[in-house]
Amino acid sequence: MMRSCKLRGNIPSYISNLTKLTILDLSFNKLEGEVPNFENVMQLGKVYLTSNLLSGPIPNWITIKDTNYQIDISYNNFTETSEPSSCRDTFNHFRSPSGQKNNSILNKCLAPCSKDHYSLHINCGGKQTTIGGIKYEGDEDLVGAAKFVQYSPTWGLSNTGDFWDVNNKASDYIVNNVSVLRMNNSELYTTARISPLSLTYYARCLANGNYTVKLHFAEIVVTNNRSYYSFGRRIFDVYVQEKLELKDFNIEKEANGVDKEFIKVVKAVVSYKTLEIRFQWTGKGTRNIPKRGMYGSLISAISIESDFKPPKEKKDMKFIIIGVVLSFCLVFITIGIVWWKCYLKRKESRDEVLRGLDLQTGFFTFKQIKSATNNFDAANKIGEGGFGSVYKGVLLDGTIIAVKQLSSKSKQGNREFVNEIGMISALQHPNLVKLHGCCIEGKQLLLVYEYMENNSLANLLFGTEEDREKLDWKTRQRICIGIARGLAFLHEESTIKIIHRDIKATNVLLDRELTPKISDFGLAKLNEEENTHINTRVAGTIGYMAPEYALWGYLTDKADVYSFGVVAMEIVAGKKNTRYHPDENFVCLLDWAIFLQQKGNLMELVDPKLGTKFNKEEAKRMIEVALLCTNPSPALRPAMSTAVSMLEGRIPVLTLSLQPSVHGDQSRFQALSEYMDHLRDTNSEAYKLFSSYSSFSTRTGSSSASDYPVSSNQSLKS
Repeated sequence: MMRSCKLRGNIPSYISNLTKLTILDLSFNKLEGEVPNFENVMQLGKVYLTSNLLSGPIPNWITIKDTNYQIDISYNNFTETSEPSSCRDTFNHFRSPSGQKNNSILNKCLAPCSKDHYSLHINCGGKQTTIGGIKYEGDEDLVGAAKFVQYSPTWGLSNTGDFWDVNNKASDYIVNNVSVLRMNNSELYTTARISPLSLTYYARCLANGNYTVKLHFAEIVVTNNRSYYSFGRRIFDVYVQEKLELKDFNIEKEANGVDKEFIKVVKAVVSYKTLEIRFQWTGKGTRNIPKRGMYGSLISAISIESDFKPPKEKKDMKFIIIGVVLSFCLVFITIGIVWWKCYLKRKESRDEVLRGLDLQTGFFTFKQIKSATNNFDAANKIGEGGFGSVYKGVLLDGTIIAVKQLSSKSKQGNREFVNEIGMISALQHPNLVKLHGCCIEGKQLLLVYEYMENNSLANLLFGTEEDREKLDWKTRQRICIGIARGLAFLHEESTIKIIHRDIKATNVLLDRELTPKISDFGLAKLNEEENTHINTRVAGTIGYMAPEYALWGYLTDKADVYSFGVVAMEIVAGKKNTRYHPDENFVCLLDWAIFLQQKGNLMELVDPKLGTKFNKEEAKRMIEVALLCTNPSPALRPAMSTAVSMLEGRIPVLTLSLQPSVHGDQSRFQALSEYMDHLRDTNSEAYKLFSSYSSFSTRTGSSSASDYPVSSNQSLKS
């Protein structure tokens, strides 16, 4: 146990050699870096790393532990993406990720706020009670040494530490009075919650503004009966909104005796809809008096009230409306029938269509978006796409967002667009950009996404030297596997099977930890007709589109597999597929890769910027997977889940030898031609689709080559 010892630096890895270690307490220090692997220390049942500067992902050996282990990693700087999405009774990861320090997201397992609240009253350690017309919520749940509890959508607590000098029970964290209480409102002081190390109460969903916090204390364990119990001294610190309000606080001293109430009034400011009150024992006072396991902080009740009046709610007119409806029932039925017929004939507005659907996303007002982006200030503009501009914004609760302002020239139908938003809103995966919501008012159409600090993969791969230095081999490998996992989810794991249609380096965004997140899925249909001569059912980017899709419009998830293969090749080589021409015989990076495969020199493809600092086996595997994914025949491309297994080395990579110059050698499409013959002989619907697109491509000619790889000399002959 080395708690509060002002330790700095990394946690020593040699601790893993202490095979008989049962408790590791390094809490309240300044330790940093990643947590070593202590999985082999089989007897290590309690781990307390609370309040340090630890970073990196939360180790897998910690997250997979069962409820027999007490683990607390709260108040650290771990990566947000590694945080478990569910809460476990004996695993406290309250405010453990770095991204939660300045916003209202305390933990992923908390339910979102539905509305603002303006007060909260808790009877700590006791049951629900009403004092002076104010209802104090009960707080009777038993907690343990590493517990994060959500009692309701609006509040909960985080507890850290065990009483090391006794065999701990869950009931040890609540104490009851041992003497008769004679103060007013004694119901609030008959019980109290205590903690041997750190106890945090948090109030959520509070409207931002100024609040008055009242902390109710009474020393109900130490007595004044001149017995051994009277020699105890309880000393601890109290923080409100991380500000130290009471240093070396002694309840008995401040209240002028035991069994007497003391109320500390604190003014606090809520900026991110959350208010935190923390009680911390720093080792001062007595530990064995009045008895063992009775030291630490103690709190009897908490009262939080806003210093401003809540907005007035509109009176419920339900009964009045019911009376009117009953009185004029026949009239309204007649008018309703006429109105309904007229309504069916008129065109639905975007707003009506969008709000009429049960979307799993939020709605923002245009006023909120204007405020977040500083009225779409040019300084906040971070990108431009075919759909319109992208702006960085900050919501009132501190959440940083990316706002896509769609062009008012868009000719896409309302229903089609709404369906796409509904599709995106239903997707949740670590490697997909999260859609926070949308805004649609009049002609304004905006999408609100999570903000990605490191922009796109293309920016780092093809950007400045400083940007490219961020992409060491380990990072490239992690990014490639992350993209593959995201696509596997879209194709195979999601309840809604989605084909992205525009996988490329610019559509892979990177967060603060360089975690890849696929973006713009489903939005390819928003491209304007005036920007291309291709039928809008074919959408994508030259150099990334699968040949069967570009030439005939035949779309399956294998089109995404092809695009992924191109991106994987770019990640290895650090070069853009369509801009790399080593000489006139090679039209792109992919062509050059096939040539190097024939020569047996795939390592020449690896980005020279990496030098010798890369894993040759992993690089060779990634190149081979990329070549397999870009096979001209969709039937020979692997599923994305298989590609993930290959990249992770869990299954071998199937190697297919191909000839270079795909754009000039018709034999490269032999497998696809045979597949077409089969479709034609069976007179399938797929062949009819192929035929219609083939004739369309011939009519289009090379005029569309600037946008898509479709031209008359690339048509496939059956």
